Amino acid sequence: MIRYVATLLFSLSPLLCIAQDIPDKISESEFSIGKSIQIQSTLLGEARDLNIYLPSNYETNKDQSYPVIYLLDGSIDEDIIHIAGITQFAAFPWINIIPESIVVGIGNVDRKRDFTTPSQNELDQKEFPTSGGASHFVQFIEKELQPFIENNFRVTNQKTLIGQSLGGLLATHVLFTQPHLFDNYIIVSPSLWWNDERLLDAPTAPYQSKKSIYIAVGKEGDVMERTARELYEKLLSTQSNRSQVHFEFLEDKTHGDALHIAVYHALEVMFKQQKD
Repeated sequence: MIRYVATLLFSLSPLLCIAQDIPDKISESEFSIGKSIQIQSTLLGEARDLNIYLPSNYETNKDQSYPVIYLLDGSIDEDIIHIAGITQFAAFPWINIIPESIVVGIGNVDRKRDFTTPSQNELDQKEFPTSGGASHFVQFIEKELQPFIENNFRVTNQKTLIGQSLGGLLATHVLFTQPHLFDNYIIVSPSLWWNDERLLDAPTAPYQSKKSIYIAVGKEGDVMERTARELYEKLLSTQSNRSQVHFEFLEDKTHGDALHIAVYHALEVMFKQQKD
């Protein structure tokens, strides 16, 4: 019995040593990458959440201004965290893909309402009963959101829009109707099937300033893949003199996981050309 107890204590001794070696906590604080702000939209008649990533030197380097990346589906439980991570990584000096940038994640209230134009398709209307509010949401971006950011943060004139799925549909709508709102458009897996693909037949508003446009789609079925490519071909034929248009088929990605790698590739392509 004594031998058994001795053997047991010997076998447990490393665990006891480990337990004794656990260090004491010296301090604890919250980990933050920016600010969460709520603004009241008069145009939408509701409060809207903004999740804003700020570069690490934003508070200390008071003389520097930053480009802004506007992110649709920017709620905390959606895409703001990983897109902020890409933005931080791409701006590291040893990576140097993009300049340090602010990311404005636009939190959702009703994305089916905000990201869609009115549809004549009965199934669209049935499955998306609140749809059709895109024009109001774009007004919110132009007349309330962008002025708020420009008045409260040190920003340059360069603005980028990122949208995926229904967000990609809205980004395309903005590009076609009010292209002056952004300089760069990252459109991933756009839901161009909406309203029987009518957006692909819509005219594009002319613009004089240069645009950089990146379109990507994963292995997402015939309709998604075909319409994304048709968008690329349309822009090539109508806006090629004033735009750098890029298309990428992400054959090893799906609708659910295409956004992350697409945004990284988009930043590589867009900002490399702007440097050149």
